[in-house]
Amino acid sequence: MLTVKIKRLRPASPPAPRYQSAAAAGADLIADVAEARVLHPLERSAIPTGIALELPPGFEGQVRPRSGRALAEGLALVNSPGTIDADYRGEIHVLVINLGGAPITIRPGERIAQLVIAPVMRAEFVEVEELGDSVRGGGGFGHTGR
Repeated sequence: MLTVKIKRLRPASPPAPRYQSAAAAGADLIADVAEARVLHPLERSAIPTGIALELPPGFEGQVRPRSGRALAEGLALVNSPGTIDADYRGEIHVLVINLGGAPITIRPGERIAQLVIAPVMRAEFVEVEELGDSVRGGGGFGHTGR
């Protein structure tokens, strides 16, 4: 089990993220808003969570949408998945957008996204004159489905 340090930023901030089942990959992030916020269709907002993390080197936090709210309401993340770098110590905000046809209300203490902790592989980028051949070559989007 990996240990991730968490800091509550305000006395009334929500508790640490929690997994909702024994096999869940993502832990829920909670809205730390003083009052309900209404998002109109296509409106974006940064929703604070009231927490900051200390991730171990070699890991990242991935902020992902909750599938139930995405399907039922059209609540999505602008930058899905959002990345939390191991050296970031600021408050985690969830960048939400309403892709539905009706206003969405985000209430204090509601689960708004999920956090997945994942290993990171860093690469060394080497500039070359030519790249090796492959079956696909330079085929673009949808190329392999034709």
